[in-house]
Amino acid sequence: MILKKIAKVATIVAAFLTIEGHISMTAASDKTPVDMIAFGRYVVTMDADRGVIEHGAVAVKDGEIVAVGKADEIAAGYAAAEVIEGENRVLMPGMVNGHTHSAMVLFRGMADDLDLMTWLTKYIFPMEGRYVDPDFIKVGSELACWEMIRGGTTSFVDMYFYPEVIAGVVDRCGLRAILSAPMIDFPSPGFKGWDDSYAAGVKFVKDWQGKHPRITPALAPHAPYTVSKEHLAQVTATAKELGAPISIHIAEDQAEVKTVHEKYGITSVELMQDVGMTDVTTVAAHVVWPTDADMRVLANSKVGAIHNPTSNLKTAAGIAPVPQMLAAGVKVGLGTDGAASNNDLDMWEEMRLAALLNKGKQNDPTLIPAETALRMATAGGAEAVGLGETTGMLKSGLRADMIQVSLDSLRLEPLYDVLSHLVYAAGSRDVVTTIVDGRVLMREGKVLTVDEEALRAKVHEIAGKIRADVEKTKAAQ
Repeated sequence: MILKKIAKVATIVAAFLTIEGHISMTAASDKTPVDMIAFGRYVVTMDADRGVIEHGAVAVKDGEIVAVGKADEIAAGYAAAEVIEGENRVLMPGMVNGHTHSAMVLFRGMADDLDLMTWLTKYIFPMEGRYVDPDFIKVGSELACWEMIRGGTTSFVDMYFYPEVIAGVVDRCGLRAILSAPMIDFPSPGFKGWDDSYAAGVKFVKDWQGKHPRITPALAPHAPYTVSKEHLAQVTATAKELGAPISIHIAEDQAEVKTVHEKYGITSVELMQDVGMTDVTTVAAHVVWPTDADMRVLANSKVGAIHNPTSNLKTAAGIAPVPQMLAAGVKVGLGTDGAASNNDLDMWEEMRLAALLNKGKQNDPTLIPAETALRMATAGGAEAVGLGETTGMLKSGLRADMIQVSLDSLRLEPLYDVLSHLVYAAGSRDVVTTIVDGRVLMREGKVLTVDEEALRAKVHEIAGKIRADVEKTKAAQ
């Protein structure tokens, strides 16, 4: 009799499946099999319908989010091949870096404290001409991908030379990216001028379009001050023909505003409208100096504006009127720009600055609250770059691009509002897990898809050559 009772108790206990401390009475055979369940003390969905779920979880199958909810409910309904524990962690969408030049990380700190045009014409353009080749791009973009994975960025929009090389790196490291090569009217690395840079950009789009689940090729006329109106119209027509997005710098600083007005008598945004670019999915980097009329145009267009606060401050380009753009209905995301003008790829810094800058500039502490800043870094950023149907939220049907932020540090105590904490207190150093398309790219702070020591050696080799050249350049100034 006693043995029968013991057996009965054992049977009941076996029916309790405990995952993350949440007990389910459902037998494993009755659960829906999935590839992964990720847990969090807080699940910040960035989905207006779900908000923040305390003690929540996300179930993933074939790289897609199939369920989001309370941890015990997910544990009761799904059986996972892999479990990502979430005790004292925030589970949230990965950051979307809406504008960068990834391989320029190899120019980090090369030339600082200069205005934009001096920085470009005296240092960046000449150094690019001397050093940018496929090997430079491979090493630089791999370093950039490591930094972004480590800091919780899961998607990025890149404009730089040899995008086919960058695509290879993105494929291997596991991130999601919109990639493009800058098209410029004058000579640039590997190109004599517009005709061949345009042809190469179009070829890249045709070669990669629809070929990779995480890579979207785009066309990238550099800026209105480096590309003629005729050529902007040419790219726009090609983008419409191919169904490709466009990446471009717009209204970045007052020198651009002056140049475009003197040449065409209109603003950069009006120029975009004139050539039909506002009817194409376009990632417009910076947008520091839009007029009220510009903002109305952008709000009724397919253009997303990418705010790059650190870079714009560092080059004294200005502070974008983000509250006014948001109020007008403009899609606004965040970006780091290249690490040559930042000097890092830390989206947490951009998010915090985005929340603070206009508060101080406009003497209004209510502008860009924490939730708004966090949205620009995630769901709003994804929407701004044309990936809103793919990523940016923890929502069924979207791809499983998500990160975990540890709350273990005493520096993060006490915690009253998790959204406020993420924007004003936490940072990239607190990211412990990075997942893209359901694949773990970083676990417990260790990037799994990049050989750090081999990469470090390659970086040092290239940097040694650049360092000597920069010293000569500065001495000749």
